[in-house]
Amino acid sequence: MTRLLVLFVLISAVFLNGCSSTPSCDEQNSDSTCGAQVGVADPAIDDLYFVRTIFSQSELSSSGLDPLQLALDSSTPVNSAKAKILGPTTDDGIRSIASKIWLIDNAQHTIDATYYIFARDLIGHAFLGALCNAVQRGVDVRLMVDSIGSYSLNHAELKALKNCEESAGYIKNAQGELTSRKARMQIVIFNALSKVFVNVNRRSHDKMLVIDGAFPDKAVVMTGGRNISLDYYGINDDGSENEDTFKDLEILLRTGDYSPSDLSTLGQVSQAYMSVLYLNKGNKQITTLFPYFMERAKAQEALGQLKSFDLFKQHYDQMSEYIDQDYRDVDVRLAHELANLISTNVVEKRVENLNSNPSSIVALLKRSGDERSQVKHIRIVSPYLFLAQYKTPTGKIIMDEKEDLEAWLAEDPERTIEIITNSVLTSDNFFAQSMIDQDLAPRLLMTPEMVEVWQDDWDKGEFNQSFIESDEFLDAIDNPRIKIYQTGKLDSNILGGDNVYGKLHAKFVFSDSVGFVGTTNLDYRSRLYNNEMGFFFVGDELKEDLAVIFDSLKANSYLWGTPQWLEMRKSLIEVGGIKGKSTKRQRKIYTDLIRTGLKWQF
Repeated sequence: MTRLLVLFVLISAVFLNGCSSTPSCDEQNSDSTCGAQVGVADPAIDDLYFVRTIFSQSELSSSGLDPLQLALDSSTPVNSAKAKILGPTTDDGIRSIASKIWLIDNAQHTIDATYYIFARDLIGHAFLGALCNAVQRGVDVRLMVDSIGSYSLNHAELKALKNCEESAGYIKNAQGELTSRKARMQIVIFNALSKVFVNVNRRSHDKMLVIDGAFPDKAVVMTGGRNISLDYYGINDDGSENEDTFKDLEILLRTGDYSPSDLSTLGQVSQAYMSVLYLNKGNKQITTLFPYFMERAKAQEALGQLKSFDLFKQHYDQMSEYIDQDYRDVDVRLAHELANLISTNVVEKRVENLNSNPSSIVALLKRSGDERSQVKHIRIVSPYLFLAQYKTPTGKIIMDEKEDLEAWLAEDPERTIEIITNSVLTSDNFFAQSMIDQDLAPRLLMTPEMVEVWQDDWDKGEFNQSFIESDEFLDAIDNPRIKIYQTGKLDSNILGGDNVYGKLHAKFVFSDSVGFVGTTNLDYRSRLYNNEMGFFFVGDELKEDLAVIFDSLKANSYLWGTPQWLEMRKSLIEVGGIKGKSTKRQRKIYTDLIRTGLKWQF
């Protein structure tokens, strides 16, 4: 097989030493997860239970199985799906968390979840409370958080969640009957800091929820930029609306047309992908000897509090209709950057590393432009977009996206590219923003001589009227084929105005023929060190939905380099504070990132 689903087959084959089926509970009566007298023995649930097991590294090593390499040797399939977008509005932010909690509350068989940031706030604790209730209903749960993005000294909240397994119910089969398999709460920390020889610079930036993945008619998949934290959902911990939040975006997917004989469906592929993440060599499973009663109580209290808020409740109460209605028909393909977790010489071997992953996001994005001559327009939304350039230690250029883009544009005079990203006003990462304003935009728009002036000094470049009012500069920023927009305007509340622009965090790309929604920021860290994931799709209606969101973001942005954009930056410096000071020091920040090599970490 050439599909990620091969992982399930090979896990079974290796661990069962060639047996044709997974041992049933009747054959494993000593297994504490079995309860043969509780429900029916169902071979399909036995098999599902087995392939969802997060085996220890010693078990994996003795089997000779390398799930990550299996995934890299496979191409993910194209699946029929139905899709809708949860966009960057405050209302959609609240709808997003209502969707997640409702889906967990209504899961019937399995839940898979992974998030880079899992905060110990109202949202995080409510999410844990819902997962605890799910396993007690008999839903088999797997959860993963990143060791850096979700750093904690002891993860008491996750240990409390693990204890919910003690009162777990029994998994139901496709007919809704209780089976003899008891549900589990399996929790892992990705590349745990406490483990020896773990490369902590390799992280899981994934954000994904899969409900009932093995059951096509029930499966739901949700991914995008939103983490589990109050910062992403447009609501404060007192239930009031929060407009000053991350402006993010997610895709919600259901199974499309399928046949019972299909080797894979959207949910099955997504669940198999999650298995690869859970079995990563540097992971650590959460175990505990203590009850953590207070943490469990806190989770239930947070869940009850969240559900009592009017802003949340009005969306939650509509979820049964929302989850079933108003989808767009699409074909989708799951893409990822799993090769980043094991790659070496990430700059010098960039091309080789990209070619080692047939399902790479970056490689597939490039291929979709190269192979489709009809592509005329590309639109990108990313909070921390970089223009990548890779060199050997001797200075020889290995790959330069500026040259690739210029070559693509030169092939057809009708081709254009539009980019929306953060400004100094809306960014939460001043290091990444310095790379955008001092590298991405000037290199794309200006001659090398102009870039040198721009990067040199405020008084020679940005504050030099003769330079910014010159015909050469004005022509550069008014490039009809390359447009770079940055969110935020002079009427921002930060500058004394009335409008709240929040912080752009959405990540999506679309062209005439194909689109992508996922977790990658397309900065150096996303390209070289993080695992990232998302879905490519083909479907005109969904593409038009993204176009509407793109135009809305563009309406709340300034074109890079224009007088209004320059005035916004000056006004922010005058206001001061951390944003103003970092804006004033932007050139120094950029220079330091280049000089120290730290640019590769952002």
